[in-house]
Amino acid sequence: MILPAVPDLRLVTLRRGGTLADADHHLLALWAATCAEHVLELFERTRPADPRPRQAIDAARAWVRGELPMMQARAAGGHAMGAARDLRGAARHAAYAAGQAAAVAHVAAHELGAAAYAVKAARAAAPDGGGEAAGRAECRWQRDQLPDAVRALVLDDQRLRNEICWSAFDC
Repeated sequence: MILPAVPDLRLVTLRRGGTLADADHHLLALWAATCAEHVLELFERTRPADPRPRQAIDAARAWVRGELPMMQARAAGGHAMGAARDLRGAARHAAYAAGQAAAVAHVAAHELGAAAYAVKAARAAAPDGGGEAAGRAECRWQRDQLPDAVRALVLDDQRLRNEICWSAFDC
């Protein structure tokens, strides 16, 4: 579970009754794609012939550029998550990160799903005993990638949803 029971209107677009501008929605999608891409190799090493997670990341970016409708980006996210279903560990989490990144086109609050699953992937890929340190390093790296325009929003969202995101943002 990565979405709150009550939607945060700061992460709901203006046309849906929230306060999120399209430009910021796009920045959230690009940041989520960057987070997912950072750990994508953990999936691709396990399943090099399966393009679905990479296609989901590409779909998120294509949606931002206006080259892909939201429903197609969202569908690509579902396909990426389908690629994860029979896997375990880092590869599974990396595919879920890609799926969450594409889902940002539909619901901006999936931005933390991409980031949290990327942290989980980094934790799972770390050598024995190094998972927590690897997760904190991934979280800090992600924060360094945050665009200034959405930085305060994402950091507050991380604070509010850290518990339901497996404490991924304790960094």
